[in-house]
Amino acid sequence: MKVSKIYVAGNFTTTANELKVVNPFNKQLVATTFLAGKEELEQAIEKGLSVRRELKHLPLYKRYKILMQISNALQENKASLALLLSKESGKPMRYALGEIERASQSFLVAAEETKRIPNEYLALDWTASGKGKEGLVKYFPIGLIAGIAPFNFPLNLAVHKIAPAIATGNPIILKPARATPLSVLELAKIIDKTDLPKGAVSILPMNRVSGNQLVTDSRFSKLSFTGSPQVGWLMKSKAGKKRITLELGGNAGVLISKKADLERAVKKCLIGSFAYSGQVCIHVQRIYVESTVFDAFTKMMIQGTKQLKQGNPEDMDTDISSMIDENNAKRVASWVADAVADGAQILCGGKRQGTYFEPTILTHTKPEMNVCRLEIFGPVVTIEKVANFEEGIKAINASDYGLQAGVFTDSIQEINQSFDELEVGGVIHNDVPTFRVDHMPYGGIKNSGFGREGIKYAMRDMLEAKLLVKDS
Repeated sequence: MKVSKIYVAGNFTTTANELKVVNPFNKQLVATTFLAGKEELEQAIEKGLSVRRELKHLPLYKRYKILMQISNALQENKASLALLLSKESGKPMRYALGEIERASQSFLVAAEETKRIPNEYLALDWTASGKGKEGLVKYFPIGLIAGIAPFNFPLNLAVHKIAPAIATGNPIILKPARATPLSVLELAKIIDKTDLPKGAVSILPMNRVSGNQLVTDSRFSKLSFTGSPQVGWLMKSKAGKKRITLELGGNAGVLISKKADLERAVKKCLIGSFAYSGQVCIHVQRIYVESTVFDAFTKMMIQGTKQLKQGNPEDMDTDISSMIDENNAKRVASWVADAVADGAQILCGGKRQGTYFEPTILTHTKPEMNVCRLEIFGPVVTIEKVANFEEGIKAINASDYGLQAGVFTDSIQEINQSFDELEVGGVIHNDVPTFRVDHMPYGGIKNSGFGREGIKYAMRDMLEAKLLVKDS
């Protein structure tokens, strides 16, 4: 039986509380790891605080070297890491390999951004009182950081918290999802081989009771959380004076203009709707199509959806596989059944078998239905007709969420209009809202979150400005 030790204050260790990680596709045991308790968390906190000064004064070239070493090691171990990630999460191998690539890229970007940590010179003699003085603004590490990562991108979303922390000289304690802790514990082995001070990074799977201390403990200077809105906003209310970043997902919309390339739109929407069974914060959930191209687009989407290959996630040809667990698959089935009972029509899919839910297209939905109103986090997409482009923008905006939106059009006027009017954190032109590269600013408004991720932007929020005024 494979055993994966947790990483506490620079040491790999076990606890009395075992955590069994099961493959959601075949229910086989992947590995046994352990849950940290208050004792292990306290060790990690004390050690992280004790290395703050050392990290603060770690030269930038050493931070760069450490981050590049991690990036390169992820590339060297890509195949084995992707297989482990696929097993623990049920993610098809093509997407698991992509996630390892992105994690490596995230460390590479963080390494490069160590060269651009900001500083500023200020002339102060703009007024008479400033004569003979000048200012220097430098940015310093803020302190111990708490990171909480979700199951759906178990490695890369953890990296989006760990890499900026290392780059800015801050210690971090990362809590992975209990369903998917193994790939980030493998990352801990890579980090442990670098010259990073021991205790700068701890990886602690925990239950919610122990994990709540990451939120409430005043020794943490920042909390970075990726997860559900219900949990995230509650955390914000309990976080005290610490900085906080919340990435809370949404029910992302796509607008298909009559001036769009439909073949390209369908190809992109199939991936955005059903990659990793829709368990993506920026999964395509609501598609609005101008009436003159609605029938053609919908027909092509149905055809493409029916051609997706379902199967073992370890098979490179698999397009869609199981969801993370049966409870989530049952929840999706329930939401679809409720929508149908209220007048929605299933165009394809709609059936569940264990943890697998078929890729599903609905139409004739209503905005108040759960499949439209909430984040479904499953392989379900709605397609609805709109009279014109303006109506489509209004439909996308009629949501409590605002993370990203996709707009397919070949009209410069329409893309400029959508950028001005869509109430989201990012507008993606001629692609789906599922698009993300790891150095871009990423985050939403309304119920979708608070603050921005993306390596450079996360780094900025892990630094504190300090001003020196001196004689010139």
